Amino acid sequence: MSLNAFALILLAGLIHAGWNIAAKKAGGDARFAFFTSVLMMLVWAPLGWWLGRDAVPLWGAREWAIVALSGVLHVLYYVILLRGYRKADLTVVYPLARGTGPLLTALVAVTLLGERLSAWGVLGIVAVVGGVFLIAGGPGLLRAAHDPQARLRVRAGLRYGVLTGIFIASYTVVDGYAVKAMLLSPVLVDYMGNFVRVAVLAPVALRNRAETARLWAGQWRFALLVAVVSPIAYVLVLFAMQEAPMAHVAPAREVSMLFAALIGGHLLDEGDRAARLAGALLIATGVVALALG
Repeated sequence: MSLNAFALILLAGLIHAGWNIAAKKAGGDARFAFFTSVLMMLVWAPLGWWLGRDAVPLWGAREWAIVALSGVLHVLYYVILLRGYRKADLTVVYPLARGTGPLLTALVAVTLLGERLSAWGVLGIVAVVGGVFLIAGGPGLLRAAHDPQARLRVRAGLRYGVLTGIFIASYTVVDGYAVKAMLLSPVLVDYMGNFVRVAVLAPVALRNRAETARLWAGQWRFALLVAVVSPIAYVLVLFAMQEAPMAHVAPAREVSMLFAALIGGHLLDEGDRAARLAGALLIATGVVALALG
C-alpha cells in the first residue's frame, strides 16, 4: 500500500468515526437517512455539477446500473446502522459492522476479483478483525450474560452489527469495481448515488409529513454535519482503492475504530474502555501490517 493511500485511509477513518458518533447522538431512523441524503445533494451540488457536466452525459446503461445498485446498498446499510444505534451501543454495533465488512470484502476481492494477499496482508486482516471483535465484546459480553436487559442490547448489537457489515462489504465491492474496473470518478459514484437514495427513502419520509417535520426540527444539525463530512471520508477511501488493492484498503479503513473507541467511548460513556482500547491498538497493528503488505 502506498504512503498516499495510507494517508487517505487515516484521514477517512477520523472523519468516519466522527460522523458515526453524530448519527448515534441524533437517534434517527430512515427519515434521518433521507435528511442527510437531501442535504448531501444540496451541499455538494456545485462539485457534482462541475465534475459531472461532461462525464455523466457519456454514461450508458452499465454505468447507471452500477450507480443505482450502489445507491440502494448504501440505503440499506445506513438504515440498518441507524436502527442498530437506536437499539444497542455504538461501541458494539460500530466495531462489529466495521469488522465484518472488511473480512467479507477481502474474501470477495481475493476469490472473485483475483487480488492477492501477502503474508503481511493476511496478518493485518486477522489483527483488524480480532481487534474489532475484542472492542465489541470482551468482559462486557460475559457480564451481559447475567443481566437480561444488557444481554438483549448486546444481542441486538451483534445482530445489527453483522448485518450492517454485510452491506458494507456489498457496497465496497460494487463501488470498488466502479472506480477500479470501470474507471468512474469516485466523487461522481458517491454523489450520483444520492439521487437513488433520496428516491428510495422519499416514500418513507413523506408518509407522515408532520412527524417528519418534527424530526427535522430536532435532527437537522446532526444531519447537516453528516452530509458535509461523510462524503469526504468515503470518497477518500474510493481514491485509495484506485491506488491500492481492495483487499488491503477495506480492512485498513478500520483505523476509524481507534478514534471511535477513544472519542465515542468518552462522549457516550459506554464503558469497558480498557478492553476496547486494547482492541483499537490491535487494529492499529493490523493497519500497519496492511500498509507494509
